[in-house]
Amino acid sequence: MAKNKGPKRPKAETPKGFRDYFGAEVTVRKAMLDKIAAVYHRYGFDALETSGVETVEALGKFLPDVDRPNEGVFAWEEDGDWLALRYDLTAPLARVAAQYRNDLPTPYRRYAMGPVWRNEKPGPGRFRQFYQCDADTVGAASVAADAEICAMLADALEAVGIERGDYVIRVNNRKVLNGVMEAVGLIDLAFPEKYEAERGIVLRAIDKLDRLGMEGVRALLGEGRKDESGDFTKGAGLKESAIEKVLSFLEAGSDEVSERNSEKRVAYEENIAIDKNLTDLDKEVIFNLFDILYETRIGSEAVLELLEIISFCRSQGYGPDRIIIDPSVVRGLGYYTGPVYEAELTFEIKDEKGRPRQFGSVAGGGRYDDLVKRFTGQAVPATGVSIGVDRLLAALAAKGQGAQAEPGPVVVTVMDRGRMADYFAMVADLRNAGIRAEAYLGNPKNFGNQLKYADKRAAPVAIIQGEDEAARGVVQVKDLLLGAQIAAQASLEEWKSQPAQQEVPRAQLVEAVRQILTRHGIG
Repeated sequence: MAKNKGPKRPKAETPKGFRDYFGAEVTVRKAMLDKIAAVYHRYGFDALETSGVETVEALGKFLPDVDRPNEGVFAWEEDGDWLALRYDLTAPLARVAAQYRNDLPTPYRRYAMGPVWRNEKPGPGRFRQFYQCDADTVGAASVAADAEICAMLADALEAVGIERGDYVIRVNNRKVLNGVMEAVGLIDLAFPEKYEAERGIVLRAIDKLDRLGMEGVRALLGEGRKDESGDFTKGAGLKESAIEKVLSFLEAGSDEVSERNSEKRVAYEENIAIDKNLTDLDKEVIFNLFDILYETRIGSEAVLELLEIISFCRSQGYGPDRIIIDPSVVRGLGYYTGPVYEAELTFEIKDEKGRPRQFGSVAGGGRYDDLVKRFTGQAVPATGVSIGVDRLLAALAAKGQGAQAEPGPVVVTVMDRGRMADYFAMVADLRNAGIRAEAYLGNPKNFGNQLKYADKRAAPVAIIQGEDEAARGVVQVKDLLLGAQIAAQASLEEWKSQPAQQEVPRAQLVEAVRQILTRHGIG
């Protein structure tokens, strides 16, 4: 007869695509988010926490996995309705703005931080649950709102420890890109869907400028490009004149293009109110974009919006070391309708093969004037930014500001189970003084196990009081950090001059512990 093995035990493992976060990681993330929240709050934005679950209908168009279309969210049916975990923080904001539109101020300025979930294939550094940190203004049509978001993003990056010079916020306008499409003949106003595939190829080619360079982009704009492995990517099939126009657009800030357009500069200066705060490079980029797009209505309008944004930024003291116009910025989400921006970290790190490369983008956003319209039927202007929390944490770690093993609590050891009230009184005194502390709650019979526990908890100090110490009204205060240093490297003389354990009156317990913590730089 087969032996009954009993119920099958579940595997103790994290689901695929998810991860667990422990002490220091959670603490560092919270500290970073608190600093960002302080900046957002200083700018007048209010906190908002939405439900982690939305109706699939409210989420609308989500971001499906390319290999599993229409399955980009975790969803389930309940009482005839389909519900899903939110996949970002913007879709819930659109629902809130519509649902509470009669109660909220206009414009409504909010920030939100929290986890989002995407039912996508996991990979290296790509998880199904991750944190986002957003700030948005809903109900402001002026591009001054976009300029404010860019300035606030710069302040937030510096607040968390990204030094000026190690980042740049690049600003473009989706309408500029549409103007380029119109200028090269890829927009037919009578048939909007015509040339949709070609426009997609052009946008993807522009987005690959940093990786492929101008010649790689040129190939993708033409017949196509063969990569190092021999794989061929079909191009947009543009004529040479159209290719040159797109490349000129990407080179809008270069000296070569500036010189070529110098004859038209005087005419532009007469028709454009150039802000006194603009740099020469700002002016060159604006002039060159106008030279390419002046025949397109939407393109000209977009360049004027960029001019206004950069003027607002410069007037507040945000120079080209922090915020610039970059025509190559292409945001992937289809709902962007105007200005778009990305925060790129410019310092170098080593890739998996030891080669130097720039860290890259950690935040992005833009204007999405049509998102709330899904609920109200009326266009509601909106703009906002989302910071990739995990990316930014990785950047801080690369700069040596990542999660560090933080000191644990002071551990009050237990020598006599019958005197637990006395030990808890010591813990209470320490806690009331603002010192992190705990009493040992395991089996007190083996004192060595208590010290091993203190080591595993990274405790800086252990408190010991047996029957003899209790009778004399004293405690032993053991400096565990100093003890570890002495054991590792100190000489006999140093060991004698710096004893790791001292006896103090019970009434001086808090003072003695605080002195040790101060000596080790523990707040």
